[in-house]
Amino acid sequence: ARSLDKLYNFAECAGLQLILGLNALHRNPDNSWNSSSSLSLLKYSAGKKYNISWELGNEPNAYRGMAGRSVNSSQLGTDYSVLRTLLQSVRYYQRAQLYGPNAGRPRKNAIVLLDTFMKNAGSVVDAVTWQHYYMDGRVRKVEDFLKTRLLDTLSEQINKVFKVVHSHAPGKKVWLGGVGPAWAAGTNNLSDTYAAGFLWLNTLGMAAAQGVDVVLRHSLFDYGYTHLVDQHFNPLPDYWLSLVFKRLVGPRVLAVRVAGLQRKPRPGRVIRDKLRIYAHCTSSSNHNYVKGSITIYIINLHRSRKKIKLAGTLRNKTVHQYLFQPYGADGLHAKYIQLNGQKLVMLDDGAFPELSPVALRAGRTVVMPPMSIGFYVIKNINAYACRR
Repeated sequence: ARSLDKLYNFAECAGLQLILGLNALHRNPDNSWNSSSSLSLLKYSAGKKYNISWELGNEPNAYRGMAGRSVNSSQLGTDYSVLRTLLQSVRYYQRAQLYGPNAGRPRKNAIVLLDTFMKNAGSVVDAVTWQHYYMDGRVRKVEDFLKTRLLDTLSEQINKVFKVVHSHAPGKKVWLGGVGPAWAAGTNNLSDTYAAGFLWLNTLGMAAAQGVDVVLRHSLFDYGYTHLVDQHFNPLPDYWLSLVFKRLVGPRVLAVRVAGLQRKPRPGRVIRDKLRIYAHCTSSSNHNYVKGSITIYIINLHRSRKKIKLAGTLRNKTVHQYLFQPYGADGLHAKYIQLNGQKLVMLDDGAFPELSPVALRAGRTVVMPPMSIGFYVIKNINAYACRR
């Protein structure tokens, strides 16, 4: 109870919505889910009026390898139905959100599990969750984080999941319920460095472009090397990218067309492999920009600078640039990041520093340095799609 109190209070203070994963491996002799401890937890949480959403288990397709026991997909679907009934029996949680099954990467056994789960319990969950990790955590080379073929695996996985989900429940929301650069807790001096930012921003852009509603990062703190803050609570590069993304990028996705594109891109893949461009309406919660503004974010994986000219109505507007590069001599291995040339660190009082843009005059070419990430807000464009 004390642990839950601390966790919930943290979420409340941070303005976060808490989703609590219940233990799916509490089993009865017939291998059905033993819900007794979960019911106690629900009653305690209801008594505290904790606004919590729920999930059951984590990567059920891997239980045999991780825990030496297995739960087949039909049983898992039944267990989720039991949990939904349990939620409805506790008055405070009758309308609580339920997510699942949090399957692993959609390879053969995970796809079979997801397909059967959707048949038996697709109507029970409010969103279908699954996880994606780009590579084995034992990888040792920074170059592996830069392979365009690797970045594109996410697009293929999203398509597989959507195909299964929508064959049973058209229109059902799909969430990435866990994501990171590498599984097996990630890799020291890679998963927690600037280099991992290319994979992270690629995930956010590609998932949004293909209709994934929510992306949950694994993890915030103290697990392996994929966390967003270090042991002293200092933000790592992916945290700063996430913070600027949340401040500038709204949920409405815009199409990107690039002159001179040599071949038709796959969904979520634009302007050649090593230069990736995504566009959204600017976040409506950012009061520095009026409604109708557009945010473009760009990943440059080339080892040379690239020039990008904004065309049409974009050409004659002032652009605010938020350009990220590694800070210090470690290059891609850096655990510090700079914004428009300034190292990003927390202030002495624990507050965020000012994340100020550089204004580019109207008509100026956008120049992306080698191995850089940039956010560009086109101000006052009054884009029709972003006024609604």
